Amino acid sequence: MSEMLYRPGLEGVVAGETAISTTEDGLLYRGYAIEDLVQCGDFEETAYLLLYGELPNVQQLSDLRRRLVQNAQLSPEILAVLEQLPAKAPLMDVLRTGVSLLSHWDPDTADNSPEANLRKAERLLAQAPMMLAAFYRRTRGLPPVLPSDDLSFAGRVFELLRGERPTPLHEQAMNASMVIYAEDEFTASTFTARVVCSTLSDLHSAVTAAIGALKGTWHGGANERVMEVLHEVGDPGHAEAWVRAALSQKRRIMGFGHRIYKDCDPRAELLKPICRELARVNRQDALEQTADVIERIVRQEKELPANVDWPSARLYYYLGLPIELYTPLFVLSRITGWSAHAMEQLAHNRLIRPRGRYTGPTRRTWRPLTERGR
Repeated sequence: MSEMLYRPGLEGVVAGETAISTTEDGLLYRGYAIEDLVQCGDFEETAYLLLYGELPNVQQLSDLRRRLVQNAQLSPEILAVLEQLPAKAPLMDVLRTGVSLLSHWDPDTADNSPEANLRKAERLLAQAPMMLAAFYRRTRGLPPVLPSDDLSFAGRVFELLRGERPTPLHEQAMNASMVIYAEDEFTASTFTARVVCSTLSDLHSAVTAAIGALKGTWHGGANERVMEVLHEVGDPGHAEAWVRAALSQKRRIMGFGHRIYKDCDPRAELLKPICRELARVNRQDALEQTADVIERIVRQEKELPANVDWPSARLYYYLGLPIELYTPLFVLSRITGWSAHAMEQLAHNRLIRPRGRYTGPTRRTWRPLTERGR
């Protein structure tokens, strides 16, 4: 056992094969560069690509949009259960419970066929924003919102949460963030979903488990910590002194470094210009300046690039969304990637069961209870 290969955190270990995404040449979703998907398409096209394997034609995209609108309704039973949850429940916990809850009313829950899983994935994608908005707005004393059918999926998510129709820039920003967060190879949450499905469990169970993994501050929750840092620093004039003091104290600054993107996170680079434009329109350029100073010094001193959480937190802040929604927004888009991986795992399944390196005592002799003292 001592001679077995061991890498903490499975770093560098190839744990499976996938045709869904790769980080070998930038970030590609089924062969398409993330830059093209953000700049030329919209989230619905990306969702179709991840779930069905190809970009949709005009009719396929129209049909998907129609199904997402039709499937967005929540049953009274679901809403009744959500109303019983504590008002102060973390929104990630609400989504985790909500996805599990949906399985009880989904007609395809026990069917693991590709066709059934596609239907379930689309329903989850459509219903998750409705659950999040219903709980969030009710517990914050805000009136419910019926999203406009003529908006994109990203635009409807914005309208559900903010309670107002997005501007074209707001819709563009939300769309970019959702495309970027839709997929990223074998992350902790995605691997969790694949492990669950490898046991031949169901899609709702896999997504529920993935949400639990994403909740952690070293995964999806990192974007929430980013805004805490920026608010703590405040004025750009304080940024350099703050970051140098933080580095000297070996303080971990969230939003920097990545297990895979060692030199540059392409997702962060895509969001930067959108953040600058939002800041300009909102007259919040000082926050961008603070972020730029911190990013520059961390890069110089630690050779760590900004990851996607660094600009995405600012993007959501400029959109007027509270910090508690940042990680749940990650869920709303990553449902597509998780579902695609679950289906891929089931299509070529082998139970995921790694070994563990034992570090406990060697074989010991059993002693009767009466000989073990008092």
